[in-house]
Amino acid sequence: MAPPVTIVGAGLGGLTLARVLHLHGIPVTVYEAEVSAMARTQGGMLDIHDDSGQLALKAAGLFEQFRALIHEGGQASRVLDQHGKVLLDEADNGTGGRPEVRRGALRRILLDSLPPETIRWDKKLARIVARGSGRHELTFADGLSVSTELLVGADGAWSKVRPLLSDATPNYAGTSFIETYLHDADARHRAAAEAVGGGALFAHAPGKGIFAHREPDSALHAYIALSRPAEWFTAIDFTDVATATARIAAEFAGWAPALTALITDADTPPVLRMLHTLPNDHRWARGRGVTLLGDAAHLMPPAGDGANLAMLDGAELSKAIAAHPDDIEAALATYEAALFPRSQAAAIGAHEILELCLGERAPFGLVDFFTGMRERMPE
Repeated sequence: MAPPVTIVGAGLGGLTLARVLHLHGIPVTVYEAEVSAMARTQGGMLDIHDDSGQLALKAAGLFEQFRALIHEGGQASRVLDQHGKVLLDEADNGTGGRPEVRRGALRRILLDSLPPETIRWDKKLARIVARGSGRHELTFADGLSVSTELLVGADGAWSKVRPLLSDATPNYAGTSFIETYLHDADARHRAAAEAVGGGALFAHAPGKGIFAHREPDSALHAYIALSRPAEWFTAIDFTDVATATARIAAEFAGWAPALTALITDADTPPVLRMLHTLPNDHRWARGRGVTLLGDAAHLMPPAGDGANLAMLDGAELSKAIAAHPDDIEAALATYEAALFPRSQAAAIGAHEILELCLGERAPFGLVDFFTGMRERMPE
C-alpha cells in the first residue's frame, strides 16, 4: 500500500496531484504557505492544452467542470506591429485545442474537489531534514513539525524542496514583464480594446513587446515585455506609480497610442515580473522518498506550457504511485524518466518562442510561427 503523500504547494500542479491521489484512495496532505485560498489573486487567463492540461483534468475527473469555465472566443490571436498594423488575425476556431480559462476559476474547481482537511493553509516551510530511509522531517514557521515517507515539492520557482535533489537555482532570463490591467475596456478604453481584439494580442519589436489578453467582463490583461538587465528594473521605484509608468512608457515612444494605452491608461499599478529559468536539461539523480513537479522541476519562460505541464506532472506522478503502491522508488523513477525529456523539450520550445517574440526578427518571426502552425493543422 502506498504511504501517505506530503505535498508542499497548493498550485495547480500540487492540487492535481492531490486530486488524482484522492481518486485512487491514497492519503495525501498539502501544505501551503498562503493563509487561505483567497489570499491573493491567481493571475489571468490560461490556455489549457489538449495534449497536457486537458489530459490531467480528465485524469482528475474534472474535465466537464473545466469546460464550463471556457472563455468562448478566447483562442483568437492577432499580431500587430508597433504602429498598430495588423500582421496576422486568427479567430477562435472553436476546436477546443487550447481553450482559455481563468487560472483562479480552474484552481477553485481543484480545491473544491478535495476534502477540506486535505489542505493545511498558512504553513510556510522553514526547514527540511533528511532522516534516512527516504523519510523527511518538515518544520514550518509556526512550529509544526511533520514526518513523511513521500515528499513532493510543488512549491514553485523558489522551491525549498528542490535543494534535496538539485543544486540548480533560477537565473534571470534577461527579460522582465510589467503587468497591468484595464477594466471595463469596451466602454472606457475603446482603442486599446479594439487593438487587442477578442483573444490574445502580440505587438512586438526587437527587445520589447506588448502582450495582452481579453478576459471576461471586458478586462484587458497586459504584460509589457522588455529585455533589459536586472539592474535596469531594480533602479525603478515601482511604488511611485506615475514615475514607473512613465519610465516604462518611454521605452515605447512612437508606438501606436492604442498599444501604449495598455501602459499609460492602466487601472492598476504596474507590477514587475522578472523572468527566471532553470537549465533546459534540469534533472537530478533519484533521491529516495522525494521528487518535484511544475516550476520546482522545470522553470521556463512563459509560453503557455507552465501550468499545463504542472498539471500533467501531477496526474502522471499520481498514476505512477497508484501503479506501484508497494515500491515507491519504482514509482518515482517511472515518473521522472518521462518527466525529464518532456520538460526539456518544452523548455527549449519556450526559449524559442521568447526569441520569436523579442528577437531580431520580431514581430515577423512570430507571424511565421503562427502561419506554420496553421498550415500543419489537419483539415
